[in-house]
Amino acid sequence: MGSLQKYYKQSATYKIFSGIFSELVNFLDTLGKITQNGIETLKCIFKGQINFKEVIEQCYRFGVTSLPITLSIVGMTSIIVASQVALEMVKQGGGNFVGLLMTILIVREVGVIMSGFAIISMIGSSLASEIATMRVTEQIDAIEVLKVNPIRYLFVPRVISGIVMMPPVVIIASAVGVLAGAITANLTSDLGYRAFFDSAWLGIYMKDLSVCLLKAVCFGATIALISCSCGYYAKGGAKGVGEATTKAVVWSFVAIVIWDMIFAMAFFF
Repeated sequence: MGSLQKYYKQSATYKIFSGIFSELVNFLDTLGKITQNGIETLKCIFKGQINFKEVIEQCYRFGVTSLPITLSIVGMTSIIVASQVALEMVKQGGGNFVGLLMTILIVREVGVIMSGFAIISMIGSSLASEIATMRVTEQIDAIEVLKVNPIRYLFVPRVISGIVMMPPVVIIASAVGVLAGAITANLTSDLGYRAFFDSAWLGIYMKDLSVCLLKAVCFGATIALISCSCGYYAKGGAKGVGEATTKAVVWSFVAIVIWDMIFAMAFFF
């Protein structure tokens, strides 16, 4: 029986199912830790345990430093879509709907999603690696020894900065995206700017703007919380920092796509 069990544990089937089970346990464990940290962060915020100086510094980091790459990604995405759509729609007699299509696409999806991806790549990875480095170099242990709540000290300013700065970033990026779409449509199909923007105003509603801003708030909080949590539980030296950063980026990407699907089903189905 023992030799049979040993042979079974060396089989490919056992290794596959064991790996799947291990990943499932790791997924649930990470999800539980992120949820717990989120609850603790909310408690600190509601109690007014906020370091406003640190919040301002993190807001600058979250919003201002990420703006160039965010505008570049959203603007180029808008140019790519407009260059392929505008000319064909004008040929088919749908030129009066180009602005409407581009504006709805950018406001509902491209602006907020691409902004989220840009911020994850630049700010989320930075937050995770920073806190992971503090963990493996025992700086967080020193904070706990000094009886300072690490959730209040590390999580609260970063989560608040995500909530506060993500909507302005999305608004600016969406405006740049719409403008880039209008310029591209004019250059590729000779569609007039007035026709583009008249069509845009006819197709955009307050509901679209409200959902976009609400989505941005959720994205900002989620990115900051996941990045901080993955860094907070890092272990294993430099390798652990790299693994925590990778996990933060992957989890954040998956989380905002899930959020986006939830918003789409809740508001536009």
